[in-house]
Amino acid sequence: MQSADSAQNSLPPAHTGQSPQTILESVFGYAEFRDRQKEIIDTAIEGRDNLIIMPTGGGKSLCYQIPALVRSGTGIVISPLIALMQDQVSALLQVGIRAAFLNSTLSEYETEQVIEQMKAGEIDILYVAPERINQPATRNWLSQCHISLIAIDEAHCVSQWGHDFRQDYLLLNQLPQYFPNVPRMALTATATPRSQRDIVNNLELSSPAKFISSFDRPNIRYEVAAKTDGKKQLLRFLTGHRDESGIIYCLSRKKVESTAAWLNDRGLTAMPYHAGLAADVRAENQARFLREDAVIMVATIAFGMGIDKPDVRFVVHMNLPKSLESYYQETGRAGRDGEPAEAFMIYGLDDVVQLSQFIDNSRASEEYKRNEKSKLDALLGWCEVTQCRRQPLLNYFGEGQLGSNNAEIGDESTDESDTTSTKMSGCNNCDTCQTPPKTWDATEAAQKLLSCVYRLNQRFGLAHTVDVLRGKESEKVQQFSHKQLSTFGIGADLSQNQWRSIARQLLVRGLLSVDSERYNALTLTAASRELLQGQISLQLREDVSEPRLSKKVAKHSNGVTAQDSTLWDALRACRKDLADEHGIPPYMVFHDATLMEMMENHPSSKDQLLGISGVGESKLEKFGEAFLQVITQHIDNN
Repeated sequence: MQSADSAQNSLPPAHTGQSPQTILESVFGYAEFRDRQKEIIDTAIEGRDNLIIMPTGGGKSLCYQIPALVRSGTGIVISPLIALMQDQVSALLQVGIRAAFLNSTLSEYETEQVIEQMKAGEIDILYVAPERINQPATRNWLSQCHISLIAIDEAHCVSQWGHDFRQDYLLLNQLPQYFPNVPRMALTATATPRSQRDIVNNLELSSPAKFISSFDRPNIRYEVAAKTDGKKQLLRFLTGHRDESGIIYCLSRKKVESTAAWLNDRGLTAMPYHAGLAADVRAENQARFLREDAVIMVATIAFGMGIDKPDVRFVVHMNLPKSLESYYQETGRAGRDGEPAEAFMIYGLDDVVQLSQFIDNSRASEEYKRNEKSKLDALLGWCEVTQCRRQPLLNYFGEGQLGSNNAEIGDESTDESDTTSTKMSGCNNCDTCQTPPKTWDATEAAQKLLSCVYRLNQRFGLAHTVDVLRGKESEKVQQFSHKQLSTFGIGADLSQNQWRSIARQLLVRGLLSVDSERYNALTLTAASRELLQGQISLQLREDVSEPRLSKKVAKHSNGVTAQDSTLWDALRACRKDLADEHGIPPYMVFHDATLMEMMENHPSSKDQLLGISGVGESKLEKFGEAFLQVITQHIDNN
């Protein structure tokens, strides 16, 4: 660490009393403030508490760094992230700000140095972990210092309903007792309306000014796909990002290491990162990721918070994250420079099962578990939307189409002012806008579900509602005599998973709500009435795991044009020769659909060939070269 003491002799005088604009230009080198930065900074300088919700890359740090410099004394920044502390202190020292941090990486001697500098007023901004500032000894000596303001970063950690709750944050409400009349700023990139209320209440902010920026990241393209062959899907995606930096998130440590090794075998530069690796290995991998171009970090969620790398061009989720909050936080690490970036996620039933088991096996309260499952359902509902992905994502964080404060999915009922994703024209920068998914007329099925919710007096959760719809004589059905309901058994034609898919999509569209205060009971919304009364129709995404339609689909011609017929015949002849050589039927070499894709895409390398549906690693080694020769010869002859 470069301490404030080591750089002090070369630092300019303190900036107390200078204008924010002067500091912005002379210290940080920017000509203009962005969005509402100036308004936030002025409010903090006046001494008022603030709540600031600003997306990753929006410029949150300047919102507390500049007022900390303008006001007399030292600014305290509370952060749970050692990596962020070190990066920001290093950056501040580079621009001439006397900065330091206190965390577990410092020796006893280094800690004492920082304390002495603080008491002497020789530090402008001090970063400290919540665990450290909660210690009585730390509060005692800090109370002897002149503090200009206290910024609480990653403030969503104070909400047990947020995605990264930390017990130490709950004690931060005691700060005014030790630092009276010192303004506090609570900042985070990710907080639903419920979490925002928790931040204000749990930190006991005093009549805070609230600055809620748009959650929209228009430069990020969102794409979600059902998991079929994860590695092949990943390789296809990476074809367009071979010379770029990105992050790939996996659910388990084992998957992290195997995926990184697999990518390295294919000529990419990939490094693993998870809590089980030695500290020096994690540090080296992180340093390379920050330092080098075209490096891919394959990681668990242990990686990413506080990583200030602006040119991350993609974030991939190989498994479902825990919630939309987590997803938004993790994908927000892409495109911090404002340039185009992609967020790609694949998910499957095994992800849902594993995450549900994590929730069930936790030692948390039943209320917390119900809330986590509600969040998981909201995420799945978002995965299955049929129209623009961006609007329901914004709705989840309380940002309506015209900036209205829509209800949180899976949290509170909507009201008359709510809008649904069906009313948005589309962002044209997500998969569902650019390639609309297959849908089916779910009007009648949705009416059945909503009618059942009504007949159950909006008192029961999804599992029991589905049991009633499917005519399952469960213990609870018998207990409440729900076999007598008119909706009992009217949905027996659909599976449990299909009903759950319908419910999730109704939730994400605002046509159904979940009351988390009443055991996640399903409740109707104002928009439910139009659907129940047949005033609107409803198209939903086909359930990819269980296609709803069972009718036989007529076979189509193979679509081979006269221009392609020569290559088609050559590929089939090659397949026949290989089949004869290995004593197997031709379809065991490759199916027609695989040859069709080769014919259409003309792969010219083994990596590209591996991206073709039906080409696995074993077949690639056995048959790949032969087919590549056929394709190359065809291209040369034409």
